Amino acid sequence: MKTFNVAIASDHAGYEMKEFVAGYLLAKGYAVKDLGTHSGESVDYPVYAHALGREVAERRCDLGVALCGSANGISMTLNKHPHVRAAICWCPEIATLARQHNDANVCSLPARFVTEAQAAEILDAFFAAEFEGGRHVRRVEQIDL
Repeated sequence: MKTFNVAIASDHAGYEMKEFVAGYLLAKGYAVKDLGTHSGESVDYPVYAHALGREVAERRCDLGVALCGSANGISMTLNKHPHVRAAICWCPEIATLARQHNDANVCSLPARFVTEAQAAEILDAFFAAEFEGGRHVRRVEQIDL
């Protein structure tokens, strides 16, 4: 099993699931950098998305995991960063395709819509998949402005 250095971040809606994710990834042998939030108190998701976006863009981690209620807001913010490709993953198949076809480097989980068991399956699929390259390279190269 390949291990990764993983940075994680969430807003208040994703906090409890982030805590589960951090423990799950640590138990699997991944190095985890928790960028917050560190409680369920209301916060602005862009603050945490930008912290994670910088970690990924500056290659201080291999992959990222982002969480908010729907995964939309945090993903939109993350994808403003160059070289960040955050994919909203709500099932293992989407997580696999995000890595294989889009070279996604952040798995965004909709914390209000997946269970811990589903999150574990999604993360396993995301971390197990690899970018296929080939015809997908030219498409990924066109993403950044």
